[in-house]
Amino acid sequence: MRIEQQPSYVLHARPYRETSLLLECLTREHGRLGVVARGVRGEKARLRRAQLEPFQPLTMDLLLRGEMATLTAVETMGTSTRLPGDAGLAGLYLNELVVRLTGRQDPYPSLFDAYARTLARLAAGESLAWSLRRFERDLLGTIGYGLQLQHDSDTGEAIEPDATYRYMVEQGAVRCAAHGPQVLRGRDLLALERDEMPDAPGLKALRDLIREVIRFHLGGGELRAWRVLAMAVSRRPGS
Repeated sequence: MRIEQQPSYVLHARPYRETSLLLECLTREHGRLGVVARGVRGEKARLRRAQLEPFQPLTMDLLLRGEMATLTAVETMGTSTRLPGDAGLAGLYLNELVVRLTGRQDPYPSLFDAYARTLARLAAGESLAWSLRRFERDLLGTIGYGLQLQHDSDTGEAIEPDATYRYMVEQGAVRCAAHGPQVLRGRDLLALERDEMPDAPGLKALRDLIREVIRFHLGGGELRAWRVLAMAVSRRPGS
């Protein structure tokens, strides 16, 4: 199948043979695709490696056969997104998250749009923590693992802002005592549902919650980006 002018982002690239690359790409209408980019590392390459950098909005022409597609043409769309420092690490986390949690050739246009919005937020210097929590929420919802943020899963009653809850991955939020491990304030669950940024303790609690959810759906696995981000934070002065 020929695919033309497909909005795309490169999530990951690795060398393939002497002059080619194997890419993982997020496309708007065909989901995540494995793509062979032939000859892009050679001196006389028609397509250049620099055109296939992460975070750069692209349009791709592809020939899809079975599990893999072959890149036949690529063009940049607008200006490249620059993500310096911690924003770049956050962008790499987005890429790993998409690769690990989505299947190939599952179309999720809304996920593509959420990914593009998140890159724009990171490039604009918006809160890294809140930008990532919003994307994680949207990703989980898109692929069928949406967070239950409005009702107590035991009673069916509405989440109360001043109450405290524990989140059970396969069940949802359950009211609990104010002290103990993995306790969340109701106001923080509602903030994530309403797309309203919580305070710093709320952001940390939501990070821990969503990591547990992601870890569950990875079968207990970890993301390499979690370790990289933790090391970056630990190296800051005063940390």
